[in-house]
Amino acid sequence: MELQLLNEQGQAASKVEAPETVFGRDYNEALVHQVVVAYQANARQGTRAQKDRTQVKHSTKKPFRQKGTGRARAGMTSSPLWRGGGKIFPNSPDENFTHKVNKKMYRAAMASIYSQLVREGRLAVIDPIVLDTPKTNVLAKKLKAMDLDSVLVIVDNLDLTQFDLGDLSKADDNFKLYLAARNLPNVAVAEPRYADPVSLVFYKKVLVTKGAIDKLKEMLA
Repeated sequence: MELQLLNEQGQAASKVEAPETVFGRDYNEALVHQVVVAYQANARQGTRAQKDRTQVKHSTKKPFRQKGTGRARAGMTSSPLWRGGGKIFPNSPDENFTHKVNKKMYRAAMASIYSQLVREGRLAVIDPIVLDTPKTNVLAKKLKAMDLDSVLVIVDNLDLTQFDLGDLSKADDNFKLYLAARNLPNVAVAEPRYADPVSLVFYKKVLVTKGAIDKLKEMLA
């Protein structure tokens, strides 16, 4: 199959060959939903906790006498029946929220998402974006010229060890693009292996470089 190749103005310039197994699959909504839910669940830290009646800070003094008030008997205000009291079955901080997803299911779901993005016109191929300097303002103007306000750029390779370079002029184009996009709230740059299903669904437009197409084919085909 063929995908649109965008120029620097964001217009369709030509076509690029792409694997049918990655960008031409049927949309499996149930599988995509399962993978997205699992990804979000696995991202949870599981550190939430609630207090039971022994942990809340309350006095152990009896709030009123046992008889003669017309009210129900009460021993202390930390009772779960009282406002501000402890929980009967509190959430534990070691709760496990992880979901298991098989590799075959994950690959099929990702290919299904990529295919649906192509059908909706939200995915296109682009030449590597070259920036003379890793400045956010420069990238913002370039994306505005392409009429892109929410975009995920998938590059073939992103070496983050280049942070150790003293001179950023020696960094490659993908790393400069990553640095320039960090302060833009609706722009992200990632390698194919780090393009998660939630990001693919969230961003309005997904741009894939020619080199990244081959990487996606190796991963998902």
